[in-house]
Amino acid sequence: MASIVAIIGSSNSGKTTLIEKLIPELKSRGYRVATVKHAHHGVILDEPGKDSWRHIQAGSEATALISQDRLMLIKPVTPDITLDEISQLFGEDSDIILAEGFKLDTAAKIEVHRRESGPPLKDIEKLVAIVTDEPLETEIRQISLEDIRGLADFIEEGFIRPGEDRLSLYINNKSVSLKDFPVAIFINILMGMAASLRGVGKVSNLKLFLRKKD
Repeated sequence: MASIVAIIGSSNSGKTTLIEKLIPELKSRGYRVATVKHAHHGVILDEPGKDSWRHIQAGSEATALISQDRLMLIKPVTPDITLDEISQLFGEDSDIILAEGFKLDTAAKIEVHRRESGPPLKDIEKLVAIVTDEPLETEIRQISLEDIRGLADFIEEGFIRPGEDRLSLYINNKSVSLKDFPVAIFINILMGMAASLRGVGKVSNLKLFLRKKD
């Protein structure tokens, strides 16, 4: 599973602006970046009366809107959905997931702080750095708001794992942490089985979904 870093901060602290600058810097280093936005206020993605809205109202578990160059997935979720659960939708197509918001999630967090926005947030679990425009009295790592390369270095060194085989295991929709040894066993077995199938060719990625009957 791709690593997840949540960018948090007070309202109007510049979270979106920071992510906008961080994405091209990480992509210039060859990484695939995905993002998640947490909207506290209701956002209508499928307007009442529209076809997608009618599909959901009829009981569809999910619906996808597809245009010539875009795909939007609409899936009803519970208010307490976690970033770990959301990351399942991305699969292994990204190297890092940047989430805007989610300050109560268990993911690692980087706070954006501006002097005019008031004091830093308090009692944030797994806060690994503060991107700030003023020095703060804290032992947490501080990075200048203007130092996008330095922030990208911090994320790259601490959270991105390039050049390694990655395998994600979800059981009952919950992520299961695997150590190196079982990961190697899973990969060897799956790759061996896939390679033995006629017409498969070289395997660069493999997706396997299992849903047992109740």
